[in-house]
Amino acid sequence: MKVFALADLHLSGSVNKPMDVFGPLWDNHLSRIRTAWLETVGEEDLVLIPGDISWAMHLQEAETDLNTLAALPGKKLILRGNHDYWWSSLSKVRAALPEGMYALQNDAFLFGDIAVAGSRGWPCPGSIGFDEAEDRPIYEREVIRMGLSLSRVPKDRFLICMMHYPPFNERRKPSGFTELFEQYGAKHVLYGHLHGKACRNAFEGERGGVQYTLCSADHLEFKPKLIGEF
Repeated sequence: MKVFALADLHLSGSVNKPMDVFGPLWDNHLSRIRTAWLETVGEEDLVLIPGDISWAMHLQEAETDLNTLAALPGKKLILRGNHDYWWSSLSKVRAALPEGMYALQNDAFLFGDIAVAGSRGWPCPGSIGFDEAEDRPIYEREVIRMGLSLSRVPKDRFLICMMHYPPFNERRKPSGFTELFEQYGAKHVLYGHLHGKACRNAFEGERGGVQYTLCSADHLEFKPKLIGEF
């Protein structure tokens, strides 16, 4: 089984939200995702999608985009992003998912020899615009949720973590998230959220024994990124 990652698909099958308003890089982005996906992902593979899946505002509207993903090869594990307004209660989301799609929210999934844990995350202290009064409580809550997710992973599995927000601030300082990843022996952490110029300062590489990868779709030229084969 090969494991791929691709975040921030920003699909809009049922709503009028064309992504080309953000520049020519996004022209025909769904067609490009589909082409690259069909060239790389097999039916037995797994694709991890850390958030910002659909611009839909309600779950029923998101079904078009979820079905679009379901029609592509492989199993899909999705995580909520900050723009996934359609993501209501977890039970409702899971009930609406097509076959072969799974929703990760503060828990963990096992696929053969690997385990995938994760939570949405939040901007880390020291990030530009971080407000101690408003952001600190949400950040601390998300760290707790990540810890709960990691606590459910068997110790004999290859651990992959995914979150929507970066686990660092712009100065790449350690955070509660990175401490948890090292404590629980995560091998690979995937995140998205960043686009355009913001990707230039994103940390990618090995740190504290953990490999970090930014997998925003535009950053990857809309091609699922191979994380490993298991």
